[in-house]
Amino acid sequence: MTSSLRNTAKLLQCALLLAVPTCLPVAHAQAPAGAPHEVSEADRLRGAYGPYRANNDLLYYHLDVRVDPAQKMLSGKNVIRFAMLKPDTRIQLDLVPTFNIDKIVLDEAGGTTRALKYERAAGRTVYVDFPETLKKGTTYTIEFYYSGHPVEMGRFGGFVFRPDPMGRPLVNTACEEEGASVWWPNKDQWQDEVENMDISVEAPSDLVEVSNGRLQRKTDLGDGFTRWDWAVSYPINNYDVSLNIGKYEHFSDVYSDQYGPLTLDYYVFPEDLDKAKRQFLQAKNMLKAFEHAFGEYPFYRDGYKLIEALYSGVENQTAITYGNHFENGYLGRPKTGIGTWFDFIIVHESAHEWFGNSITARDRSDMWIHEGWANYCESVFVEYMWGKGDAITYINTGKENVKNAEPVICEEGTVCTPPVDQYKKGGLFLNTVRSVIDDDHEWFALLHDYYQHFKYQTIMTTDIAAYFSKHSGRNLTPIFNEYLRHAAIPTLELRFDSQAHTVAYRWQADEPAFAMPVKVGDKNHWQIITPVTTRWQAMNTPLDSEHFDVATDQYYVNIRKL
Repeated sequence: MTSSLRNTAKLLQCALLLAVPTCLPVAHAQAPAGAPHEVSEADRLRGAYGPYRANNDLLYYHLDVRVDPAQKMLSGKNVIRFAMLKPDTRIQLDLVPTFNIDKIVLDEAGGTTRALKYERAAGRTVYVDFPETLKKGTTYTIEFYYSGHPVEMGRFGGFVFRPDPMGRPLVNTACEEEGASVWWPNKDQWQDEVENMDISVEAPSDLVEVSNGRLQRKTDLGDGFTRWDWAVSYPINNYDVSLNIGKYEHFSDVYSDQYGPLTLDYYVFPEDLDKAKRQFLQAKNMLKAFEHAFGEYPFYRDGYKLIEALYSGVENQTAITYGNHFENGYLGRPKTGIGTWFDFIIVHESAHEWFGNSITARDRSDMWIHEGWANYCESVFVEYMWGKGDAITYINTGKENVKNAEPVICEEGTVCTPPVDQYKKGGLFLNTVRSVIDDDHEWFALLHDYYQHFKYQTIMTTDIAAYFSKHSGRNLTPIFNEYLRHAAIPTLELRFDSQAHTVAYRWQADEPAFAMPVKVGDKNHWQIITPVTTRWQAMNTPLDSEHFDVATDQYYVNIRKL
C-alpha cells in the first residue's frame, strides 16, 4: 500500500473514531458477552484510542538514545513527527513513570525550538500541550527528552540488563505484551504506525548494537561509546522497535528466490557461532514456505535478522530475537513428534513478519491476528515441507491443552491480555475454516489474497471475517464469532435410532446463527451435513454410535453422542 493510500485510510479511520463519543471502534458492540470487569483509569487511558490520540496521524520517529549497561541507565530523545487530523491543543503520548521527562520541545522554523508544557496522568499517559491550536492538515515535529533506569516488566522483562552466559553485558528488549512505553516515549497503541523510522543507539564500543531495519553507519564517538544508526523504511509497530546490545559475532547470507536477493544477517554470542551457522540455515526453507503461501517477505529493503537473546524469542520487525538453544523443537516441549523436525522459534517468530508486523491488529484485544495466525503458519510450513497429512497431525497436536475458559477476543480499548488459547485455538480455528471451505486450491488462494489485501495495515477480526465471507461466497461471520467471541467451542449432538437406521444431529453453540458444515460417518467416505442450533435434523446411516465418526482432526468441535 502506498503512503498516500495509507494516509487516506488513516484519515477515514480516525474521522469515524472521532464521531464516536467513546472514541472506540464501532465494532466494539460485538465484544463477547459477560460481566464487565473493572477498568482502571490508567488502563483506560492506555487502551482506548482516545481523542488526543485520534486527533493526529503518526508519520515518523527518530529514537536516539544512549545505553549504559554499567550504570543500567538509558537517556536520549524521541523525535516525533505527526499530522493533525483536527484542530487541537493537546496530544497524548506514553512513558512509564520510572523515567524522568527532561523536556519536550516543539521544532519551529529556522531551527529554533520552543519548550512545551506537559502533564503526567494516570499510569503512563503524558499529555503534551501546545500554546496555540495545531491546525488540521499541518505537520508538526516535537522532541521528547527523557532519562532514567528501566525497570523490568512482564514475561520477558520489557527492557532488560542481564549478563550473557559468559558474564558479559547484554541488553535486550521485548515489548509486545508490556508495550513500548516501558522504555521509550511514543504513542503506545497499535492502531497508528509511523510510515518509517530512524533508530540511533550509543553503546559501549566493545559491544555490538542491533536494531530494526538497515544499518546505515557506525561511528566511534571517542568516549568509549559507538553510535549505531539504523533506518526502517516500512511502517513499524511501536512494540516491534528494539535494541540489542551484547558481545555479538556477526555473519551473513543471502536468500535468492523469485522476489530477488534478501540479505540475512545473524548476531550470536561468539561461542555459539558454529551452532548458529548450522541451525540458521533453516531460515531459507521458512522463507520459501511463507513466500509460497502468502507472497514476498514484507521487508526486503530492510533485510532479515536473527539475534541471540536469553529468552525464547520475540518477533521484532526485521530483528527477530532467538533463544531456542540452536535446537529443533521448542524449549520446554516434548522432544518427540513433528514439532522436533524444525526450529520452532525460527518458524513461529518469522511468521509474524507477515502476521503481526505487516498485518497488525488495530487493538490488542484482537492479538490472535498475530498469535493465532503465526500458530497456523507453523502448519503451513509443515505442509510445504512434508505434506498435508503431517500438517493436519501437527495442528491437532496439543489441542487438549486449550482451556476454552474465556473468549480469544477480550475487551477492546482496555489493554486487556487475551488468553493463551489465542495461539493454539486460533490455529485450530483457521484449520476449521479451511475444512469449511473444503477446497485446498481455494483455501490457499484465499490466504494469499487476504495477506496481499491487508499487508502494511492495521485491522480487526471484523475485517477478516468480512473479507473471508465475501471472497469465499459463504457467510463465515457466525463461525468467526463462535470460535473467537465465545469461550466454549461448538458441540455436535448426535442421537441414534438403531431401528430406523438414522442419526439426528444439531449444534449446541453460543452463536444463534451458527450453522457450520461438518464431515461425518465413515472416515473413508465422509458425508457433509450442515447442522443448525435451532432444530434437530436427521440422516440415514448404516453405522451405529460406536462406528459413526466425525472429522475432528479437520474441525475443532466437541462431540456428544446421546
